[in-house]
Amino acid sequence: MNKAELIDAIADESKLSKKDTETFVKTFTDVVSKALKKGDDVALVGFGTFSVSKRAARTGHNPKTGETIKIAAAKTPKFKPGKGLKDLVNGAKK
Repeated sequence: MNKAELIDAIADESKLSKKDTETFVKTFTDVVSKALKKGDDVALVGFGTFSVSKRAARTGHNPKTGETIKIAAAKTPKFKPGKGLKDLVNGAKK
C-alpha cells in the first residue's frame, strides 16, 4: 500500500474527505518525524513504538574490491510493533 492508497483507505473508513485525510496523514508523519529528530519515542499503545536507534561506527568491506572501509556512526529510525498489532497480523482472535 502506498501513500495514496493509504489516504483512500482512511478516507473510506473514517468518512472524512480525501483532502482532510491527506492533511491528517501529512501532519501525522511530520509530527512523528520531528519527535524522532528530537530523540523522543512515539508510542501508540496496541499498535507500536517509533524510536531512534544509534549505530556505532564500524569497519566494513567493499564486496567488489575487498577493500576495508570505515562506516560512520549513525542514528536510524525503527518501529517495534505492539502486542495488538502482532496478534492481528498472526491471526489471533480478539
